[in-house]
Amino acid sequence: MTLTPFRERLVTGRPLLADGAMGTLLQQRADVPIRTCFELFNLERPDLVRGVHEDYLRAGADILETNTFGANRLRLSEVGLSEQVEALNRAAVRLARQAIANVGREAYVGGAVGPLGAILRPYGPISHQQAEDAFHEQIAALVAEGVDLLILETFINHDELLLALHVARQIASELVIIAQATFNSDRQTYVGYPPARVANDLYKAGADVIGVNCGLGPMQLAQIVADMYRAVPQARLSAMPNAGYPESVGGRIMYTASPAYFADFVPSLRQHGAQIIGGCCGTTPEHVAALRVALDAQAETQPMAVQVTERAAPPPQPAEAKLPPTHLARRLAEGLFTVTVEVAPPRSYTAETMLGHARLLRDAGADLLDIADTPAAKMKMSAWAAAYLVQNQVGVETILHFPTRGRNLLRVQGDLLAAHALGLRNLFVTMGDPVKIGDYPSANDHNDIAPSKLIDLVAHSMNAGQDMAGNSIGAPTAFTVGCALNMAADDLDNELRVLGNKLAAGAHFALGQMVFDPPRVEAFLKRYREVFAEDFKLPVLMGIMPLYSVKHARFLHNEVPGITIPDAIFARIEAAADDAPREGVRIAIELMRAMRPYVQGAYIIPSYGRYHLAAEVVDAIVNAPVGA
Repeated sequence: MTLTPFRERLVTGRPLLADGAMGTLLQQRADVPIRTCFELFNLERPDLVRGVHEDYLRAGADILETNTFGANRLRLSEVGLSEQVEALNRAAVRLARQAIANVGREAYVGGAVGPLGAILRPYGPISHQQAEDAFHEQIAALVAEGVDLLILETFINHDELLLALHVARQIASELVIIAQATFNSDRQTYVGYPPARVANDLYKAGADVIGVNCGLGPMQLAQIVADMYRAVPQARLSAMPNAGYPESVGGRIMYTASPAYFADFVPSLRQHGAQIIGGCCGTTPEHVAALRVALDAQAETQPMAVQVTERAAPPPQPAEAKLPPTHLARRLAEGLFTVTVEVAPPRSYTAETMLGHARLLRDAGADLLDIADTPAAKMKMSAWAAAYLVQNQVGVETILHFPTRGRNLLRVQGDLLAAHALGLRNLFVTMGDPVKIGDYPSANDHNDIAPSKLIDLVAHSMNAGQDMAGNSIGAPTAFTVGCALNMAADDLDNELRVLGNKLAAGAHFALGQMVFDPPRVEAFLKRYREVFAEDFKLPVLMGIMPLYSVKHARFLHNEVPGITIPDAIFARIEAAADDAPREGVRIAIELMRAMRPYVQGAYIIPSYGRYHLAAEVVDAIVNAPVGA
């Protein structure tokens, strides 16, 4: 009997049963570590793969997923198999076909395509072209070997799933494409998208079936499917939950949901529109057999309508009082020359020494204090706690340094809300120092978001009352957000290109890299006018560091990117001998006075924690007559 084409079978409305886990079964049967490249089994241990397929067929599965979840060039390159993409994918399709022939039961072969295993730009290193090429290579191989449908599964990145869907639709316009996202226990994707947003976007992008798999057990997945059904009731849906939460037992990853418990959720999934039901991590042929019995017991041939209970509208809340601008924002708006000094948090839980430095700088006349976050990648007290203590115990407003390194998108947004709740509303967004130079070189150095994108998130999303996914955060934040700028960069055109991104993102001010040669600031402003055909207007608080010694000057000149110290300054520091620290203060004051007509403030960085020298510079700048 000829198998009904899958698209025709799909439109009948009768439910279809997909298979269960592949990787966890192969891991158990082969007795290998869970991080083994199971796709290699398609060539080296085909009997194991074929055996899993046959067991799922005997359990009643209508759809077999190929053993190709990670069979893309980027994932395979991690194990030296990047040139085996076509061979591994085509072999996987043949194994599924052989299993169907061996069992003698009709079933469809779905080409499984998982995420690339690396994050797309601008949050990660993979360009869209690299991602598109990797998806194209894998999907083309699956289609060439004759899969009946494509299953895009376990995508935590919404943009990556949409890109995979776009590529699949280009290659196989005639095939049914199932697009499945993965959510966390808060029913959000990796970047905070709710099920309704995901369902809408996938439906508009042309997915034939929209679904959810992995990450969660059947109870929570049923709730996500319900959210999707409410958002796009005309869409066909799929659900492939895990067998509960994983736990480690004797060095193995085990899942606790029994087949009977798993099957109990079939009525709920069907009620909420799921037309294709299967299993993901931890599910076995026994789970699939239980699903088969439960599906067959369902008398209806169409998904039942969801009974959506209308909730009463919440009582109106009093309007949030609009927060006043920060002290920094007011000074910038009024064009007032502003002096801030960088203060490092303590390497301890006691903060008295840091607070003493803050009081010294306050008394010297500093308008604000910058609180650095893990400067030079050294372990320090949380910058939020340090900034909060300074604001509340010293009475000086702070600029909180906010590096993107070591923070994923969930933490970034949560940290921003926490900072705002603590009254820390001035931010300096930066990439941060690489951990390899600090105390813990093996620590997480990953970042999900580039500084310009984080500035955009703060200025255009959170300050408008939304998170990155467009969800309400209750009330708009009122951050003043700054960016980094090197006005003495050797490659001014590249610096201006990066600056253009930060300006477009909505930066309110810049903290400038230290400049020891004032004519380079004039050159920057001239080149800016040439490139952008207008004068430079972003307020800049120019970096100033009092040099402490010849050794210090040589270090900055030779080892800190973007800093050039003229020979004349080297000569002055060297001639000063033991008086070099005082000469460094005098040079800093002279530099700031020379650059004052071009910038709106000074950002003083103490050398080696010598805050008394920084205080002398503050006093001289703040108390100098205008034009001095």
